[in-house]
Parts: sequence; C-alpha cells; structure tokens
Amino acid sequence: MSFIRETIVTTVSGEGRVHIAPLGIIADGEHWIIAPFRPSTTLDNLTAVPLAVVNYTDDMRIFAGCLTGRKDWPLVPVDRCPVPRLEAALAHSVLEVISVRDDEVRPRLVCRVVAETNHAAFTGLNRAKAAVLELAILVSRLDMLPKEKIDAEIAYLTIAIDKTAGPDERQAWEWLMERVRDHRAAS
Repeated sequence: MSFIRETIVTTVSGEGRVHIAPLGIIADGEHWIIAPFRPSTTLDNLTAVPLAVVNYTDDMRIFAGCLTGRKDWPLVPVDRCPVPRLEAALAHSVLEVISVRDDEVRPRLVCRVVAETNHAAFTGLNRAKAAVLELAILVSRLDMLPKEKIDAEIAYLTIAIDKTAGPDERQAWEWLMERVRDHRAAS
C-alpha cells in the first residue's frame, strides 16, 4: 500500500499564473510522486514549469475551499523558486519534476525535494480536521461513488464534527456539504 500525504500543491503556468490544488502526494523511496488526473491545470503547469510547492497545512478551509471554488488564499514568495507557497503553510517542500511516467488517465510525475522550510509549530490535529479532509476527498469523487456510500460516510464523519469541530472546521464542513447538496439537486 502506498503512503500518501494529503497536501495543498501550488504550481505556476508558463505565464506565471498560480494554481492551488489539494493533492495527495505519493511516497516513492526518496522521491515523491504527483499524479494529477487528465485534464488538469496542475499537470499543464508542471509540464511548463517543472517545480511545485507542497504546502503542509492544518487549515481545513483551504482543502474545502479549493473544492468549492474558493481558491483565493494568501500566498508568499519562496526563495529561489518561481512558485509561491501558502501563507498558512506550517511547512513546505519545493519539488522538482525529474521524470514522468506517462499514462492516458493519470500520469505520474516523479519529483525530488530541492528545499524544505518550517514556518510555524504544528500543534496537533482534532478529529474534525480529519473528518473535513475525508469529506473533501468524498466531494472530489461525488460522480464516482454511489449515494449510499456517500451518505454512510457523511453520517459517520458528522460525529467527529459535532464533537470536536472549531469554527474553521465547521465553516469548511458547511462549504463541502453545500457542494454535496448542490450535486444531489443536479442529479
């Protein structure tokens, strides 16, 4: 089984336009793999500028926001890198694409770490943060999963939200649930 780290990845186009996307990066020995689905802005950007900044953040609003059209998060420059990082990143890694394993659906971009920096202390997780992350993953797959599975997962995850969520996790949860409701109304 692969080790996947859920992150927010920033990339830039050849023209310098920043793209922010939640992505699970995959451990591959000393390398990390970024595997975006086709078509994808992340893939287009990494083809044009083969550098990505992997942002490690515990702000679940960013994960939820990226999946619900809220992608305007404050950015700051990264030394010796054209790709900025999230201001809310607790730490970041700069990854350079060193090879591509092509695939019609989901190419795998093998990357090496060229720089890493810590910015703030990690003070721990609560169950609500994990629940928001799981709901974000469900939301990214609404067209692929049966309604019964989505309903069962939401029912279980709601327990953690009800017991442990702070205001940021509640806001992120509501953004994602709005997306679920809109999906159901359109079905």
